[in-house]
Amino acid sequence: MARTEDIQVPLRDGAMMGAHVAYPDKEPAGAIIAIMEIWGVNDTMREHAQEFAEAGWITLVPDLFWRLEPGVELSDGNPEHWSKAIDLYYDFDYDLGVSDMEDTASYLRGIEGGNGKVGTVGYCLGGKMGYLMCCRSDIDCAVAYYGTYIEHSIKEAPNLSKPFMLHQALADKWVQPEVCAMIERRLSPNPLVEIHKYPGADHAFARHGGTTYSAPEAERALALSIDFFHKHLD
Repeated sequence: MARTEDIQVPLRDGAMMGAHVAYPDKEPAGAIIAIMEIWGVNDTMREHAQEFAEAGWITLVPDLFWRLEPGVELSDGNPEHWSKAIDLYYDFDYDLGVSDMEDTASYLRGIEGGNGKVGTVGYCLGGKMGYLMCCRSDIDCAVAYYGTYIEHSIKEAPNLSKPFMLHQALADKWVQPEVCAMIERRLSPNPLVEIHKYPGADHAFARHGGTTYSAPEAERALALSIDFFHKHLD
């Protein structure tokens, strides 16, 4: 198991944002911001941090909802958590989120044991955040798992200037096939974009312990993501 700790990340306005970090057993190492779904920094996100730390990168999971409610930890397996998660999702400010992720990347570029390179891996809400980071920031690269509402910011696609990998679940109830097709049509001409499709896979196929988890697709996507990060963060 990778060594882990909970820390506070300094932000540009003087605030501090909570985060969970998993460390690899080598250094210097690149860093990854693992951007959460709507469920907060929960066991699933901590397990994702372990996966990428064991593969060789410092992996930090920021408390993305800290401005709304710090320390949110929810589960898709608890029916009582769904309404709260959905409310947080729609109350979330993406522009402030990008600002927080930029500050997190800046923190990781100077972290002890790091090599100065930083990427993101995001799930659902976090997938869209990775897309926006590639369009707006100096992040080194990003991986998005079944990013939701990327289409609402598709006009930013001409600004996508960093390597971007998108895992599309083609049986996704939240990102319909016609939306997946539109996103592919708009992004695939960019040589920095790599799209992988998972026929039959539902939203959150990589959510450990989740109701739609599917090991074959999750393992394929993880292997592709690890290869991608080796290329851009080592």
